[in-house]
Amino acid sequence: MINSPSRLVSALAVAALLVACGSRISQENFNRITDGMAYADVVKILGEPTSSEARGALGITAGTAKWKEGAHQITIVFINEKVSSKVFREVQDTAKK
Repeated sequence: MINSPSRLVSALAVAALLVACGSRISQENFNRITDGMAYADVVKILGEPTSSEARGALGITAGTAKWKEGAHQITIVFINEKVSSKVFREVQDTAKK
């Protein structure tokens, strides 16, 4: 239980910070992703993708992963589980229709 006004203010400040920083799907996190970065390192930044697909042949794997939240979407192409290309874009949120 919160007993003092200073603890209450501190708790509210932490809660506000967590809400403000809640989305991992942001331009700032997109900018942290670099070519050649491992898939596992991308997941540490963005979390698990919303959707993904992969194919492989002759020892080469290629895949695409998408992260979507609200009006933001990040799409990353991986070759052998390393970032090959990436796109950040604003998308229309179809859930509001």
